[in-house]
Amino acid sequence: MNKDKKKLGMGLGALLSANTKNTNNINKIDISKISPNKQQPRKNFEEQEIKELSNSIKNQGLIQPIVVREIENNEYEIIAGERRWRACQLAGLHSVECVVMSVSEESVYELALVENIQRQNLNVVEEAKAYKNLIRINNLKNEDLAKKLGKSSSHISNLIRILELDDEIHQMIIDGKISMGHARALIGVPNAVERAKEIFEKKLSVRDVEKSTSKYKQTRKKQTEKDPNIADLEKELSDKIGLKTEIQFNDNGSSGSLKLYYSDLNQLDEIMKRLKK
Repeated sequence: MNKDKKKLGMGLGALLSANTKNTNNINKIDISKISPNKQQPRKNFEEQEIKELSNSIKNQGLIQPIVVREIENNEYEIIAGERRWRACQLAGLHSVECVVMSVSEESVYELALVENIQRQNLNVVEEAKAYKNLIRINNLKNEDLAKKLGKSSSHISNLIRILELDDEIHQMIIDGKISMGHARALIGVPNAVERAKEIFEKKLSVRDVEKSTSKYKQTRKKQTEKDPNIADLEKELSDKIGLKTEIQFNDNGSSGSLKLYYSDLNQLDEIMKRLKK
């Protein structure tokens, strides 16, 4: 197993101390030579937060260096500290203090996720997508990832399930218009977007939504109950490939279909790449 992966749940502090040979020296690097991590789990950066951090850096300097890796001659990619890098740019700095680490490309995403989770920088949708990607990249089960990150398995499972909802509902969660409890109650419910808008407009409680959707969910559960052996097969497939799967047998019992569910176009593209190998 890759030594970086073994330290996934330990955080950047442990990784830095474990790489003292490479990280003893803090280097001043031209800020224009540094680029953000293309797979950064965090997509939303609050402008006001960046401004406040920029003012602090102007007055007191950069207290914590940015962690980077060299990607080619004198060009660097951020592992941790994109928010600080943005603030340094806003503060007009020409160079910035960095710790340069030797980290494989596949481990950069993992480290960025760990840092963001530890700092509570991700919104719930970003966190859910990051968990799902990490499960896919490392071929993990939910329980394995939970142990590595120090999270409960139910926390990870519940977050990943909200990815079944429409992007419009995801944005409503991010904007604080509906809660995670509301979102969970809408999973598998028809016309979920319209119901989500109704929740916001009428200020419905989670309990109200659960009551209004329970009848449908009970009916749906009866309609979709499956042989336990099929359910186990679906779970095993889902855990291995990191995607929700559904197995359906035809009436003859010897043939059927296998469905794979994706949450965005990037995931669909990844599926197509894997099928072409």
